[in-house]
Amino acid sequence: MNTKISLPKSSKQEEKFIKEVISVFKLLDITNLRNCKSLEQTVDSLATSIKQAWKSNTRRVKITKHSKIWWNDECRRSLNIYRESRSLEDWKSFKNIVKVTKRAFFDSKIQEVTNKSCGPWKLMNWVNKHKLPAMEAINYDNQPCLSLDSLWNIFCSFFNTALHRQVDINILDEIENK
Repeated sequence: MNTKISLPKSSKQEEKFIKEVISVFKLLDITNLRNCKSLEQTVDSLATSIKQAWKSNTRRVKITKHSKIWWNDECRRSLNIYRESRSLEDWKSFKNIVKVTKRAFFDSKIQEVTNKSCGPWKLMNWVNKHKLPAMEAINYDNQPCLSLDSLWNIFCSFFNTALHRQVDINILDEIENK
């Protein structure tokens, strides 16, 4: 399904948008907010100014199944250069830029997860998920547990370790009656 969304054109455009919104807030006149109508007019003016800043600093993007979150303007420019020239050197340059961009993106994501101390499972949100068999990771006496019968025997031995041991019930007499 194709979805269109607006995104900042670049990081410079994003900064420009933020500066424009901040300037709108600074210029906002709140001295004459005496009644509900004046408040509504001020809020409408603010909303209009933010919409104008958003429209001037964003572009429409079509999200497809082939869209990549690491793709940036440098990749796009390099691809356009290759498409115009169709030269092997430009193709190699494009592939190198894509490789460097991917590496930088994924390194930054890994660094972000590392700094947040979320653990490696947080990375699974943007990596293909793989279901691991539950018994594959279970080892007992350095032997892998490969069947349900062996798994049952392992769990049974863990939870029934005191099954045939003698118990001194006189110890219960030492506990105070409550």
